Amino acid sequence: MNPSTAQARVIVDELVRNTVSHVVLCPGSRNAPLSIALYDAAAAGRLQLHVRIDERGAAFLALGIAARTGRPVAVLCTSGTAAANFHPAVLEADRAGVPLIVLTADRPPEMRAAGASQVIDQHQLYGNAIRYFDELAVAERRAGQNSYWRGQICRAWNAAYGEWRCGPVHLNIPFREPLVPDIDDDGEWYESLEGRPDGARWTELPDFGALPSFVVPSARSGLVIACDTGVQAASEWAELHGWPVVSETGGIGMAGATAISSGAWLLGVEEFISRHKPEQVLCIGRPTVFRQVQRVLSDPDVEVLLVRPDSDWPAPAHNVRQVGQWFDEPSKPADPEWLASWQRADRAASAAVAEALAAEPWPSGLRLATELVDAVPEGSLLVVGSSNPTRDVALAGRLRPDVLVHRNRGVAGIDGMVSTAIGAATVHRGHSYALLGDLTFLHDASGLLTGPAEQRPDLTIVVLNDDGGGIFSLLEQGAPEHDASFERVFGTPHGADLGALCAGYRVPHVVAETLAEFREALKPAPGLRVVEVRVDRTRHRELHARLRTAVSSAVRAV
Repeated sequence: MNPSTAQARVIVDELVRNTVSHVVLCPGSRNAPLSIALYDAAAAGRLQLHVRIDERGAAFLALGIAARTGRPVAVLCTSGTAAANFHPAVLEADRAGVPLIVLTADRPPEMRAAGASQVIDQHQLYGNAIRYFDELAVAERRAGQNSYWRGQICRAWNAAYGEWRCGPVHLNIPFREPLVPDIDDDGEWYESLEGRPDGARWTELPDFGALPSFVVPSARSGLVIACDTGVQAASEWAELHGWPVVSETGGIGMAGATAISSGAWLLGVEEFISRHKPEQVLCIGRPTVFRQVQRVLSDPDVEVLLVRPDSDWPAPAHNVRQVGQWFDEPSKPADPEWLASWQRADRAASAAVAEALAAEPWPSGLRLATELVDAVPEGSLLVVGSSNPTRDVALAGRLRPDVLVHRNRGVAGIDGMVSTAIGAATVHRGHSYALLGDLTFLHDASGLLTGPAEQRPDLTIVVLNDDGGGIFSLLEQGAPEHDASFERVFGTPHGADLGALCAGYRVPHVVAETLAEFREALKPAPGLRVVEVRVDRTRHRELHARLRTAVSSAVRAV
């Protein structure tokens, strides 16, 4: 057995022993030893192998699987720019706390010094976005390496799924030729390449992953803000303490008597917040979408209690009192009128939004999001893209505790969302949906490319196509005084034919022009498909203004 083959087989075996059950592979030459070892392990039923030709999409596919399962997923590529294409997903995994094990093959040192082809400096390629980096020594024909290889895999797994915070790790692995098994490979090596008995890890480590401990409130009037992670736990905590709970995902995943479905609207009504300013806010996760959430957290009169198990906690006013620990102060009894006032405002705001949207012609982003959240079956997964979709879903304000939601809000980019959705849907037990904007969809259109041997999940991708950057219509640059420059540098219309693009990837596509057609298209069906809804983005700004006015008037009256 040659050294590269021996090393690759041991690495794959130890990954499996460390509970890695999904690996995403990108084809290449230098990573051939690991590719063959992974194929053999998958054929033996030891892991599930996913093969993709685009490294950027592959890394986001792995991220989607890891985010949904909560377990480390490995992603592997060859050397050179292939490794650089993993970087966006590594950044997202870092900020979102998703466990990824990034394996990059490399040329051995003597080839790098000689200026060999397909060589870049892969040492610390991802900077401080990773929890752990190591370059394995080049495999040699000598004894004493089995324990070293296995031990380093255990170190990497532990760092990815660590006690303090999950995240990406990077192992750079230089291989010398030969890169494929010898024709007369008899399996002989200088020492036993077996792992621990009974499939155990080489180095036993604690299995982290428990939710961080919650704080105990010390105020009568408080508010819980849940940001993706721990929405269900936040709902339970809020109900226990009598605090209203709002979420950046609207009402998805929330349950309990204190859940406020229109929180994204209420936090933006200055008159309401001035009368209902919380003494304390318990923030779970990392808020990223709404300025009104940031304003509450940055208010110097509001004390922030944060549950986020790492050193990268959000602190707009640097007023965080506690991070992920128990509070020893006694809990004060909740003010029943405090919660009741939030509930009255919630009912008024929800009714105002529903009435205003019902009067709007179909389609609009907010109406589409409302219909989608209402229509998805119990137990579904909903992957929500950045920009307008994530805001539309939250502002729809629908309580759906029976629906799971995923958003790439670590760095809140539009990178890799098609691949992320496919990855998350692949391991979800039940039907999955994704709501993406057209630019987000086009940015990762290659994520639709799935080979005939690869698994296609039951995933319906809904594309809100407003022919460009609709999010900018709602921001400062979308104001009328910037009309001259808006279309060229912000609106960026593309005129792409999404149906033709999907046909090229052999993915079923339908345009839903009416509400009835949209509802019909959302019925669960097997396989991967795309539902396109075309929206006039010139209506976005005016619609949101009308809704804000309607909510403000309704809340003012209660």
